[in-house]
Amino acid sequence: MNKGGAGGGAGGPTAAAALAAAQKQKTLQQRVDNDIGNIVDNFSFIVNVARVNDPPVRNSQEAFMMEMRASRMVQAADSLLKLVSELKQTAIFSGFATLNDHVEQRTEELNQLADKTDGMLARIGEDAAASLTELESHYYSSVRSNQIATMK
Repeated sequence: MNKGGAGGGAGGPTAAAALAAAQKQKTLQQRVDNDIGNIVDNFSFIVNVARVNDPPVRNSQEAFMMEMRASRMVQAADSLLKLVSELKQTAIFSGFATLNDHVEQRTEELNQLADKTDGMLARIGEDAAASLTELESHYYSSVRSNQIATMK
């Protein structure tokens, strides 16, 4: 019998939950990569611009650029803090470990149910074959009895 996950919806909600968790994890990792990349880029720009130059106009322009980049770093850091908060809430309310344990438990239950169903179907098939053999013997014996009775 079919015990694989490719059956007609055998995974059901747990498979969908696992897929949603994997998608959410991928999205969160992308957010972390983007925010950290922004912080690093802005910090390296600030370090490059921080050199002191002679013209005062250039220094004020660089100061403005440094403030702008620092502001972007703060925004990226704030985004990371929000992400950490979101991860904490996710861990508290619906932890990934709990979800994985539930998925594994449900998979084991369904595999046991599939084994039980396979055994039951095999037993039903054997019972049906035995009953069919018995019915055939009764049928053919009754046909012979009728033929002998009509010949007399």
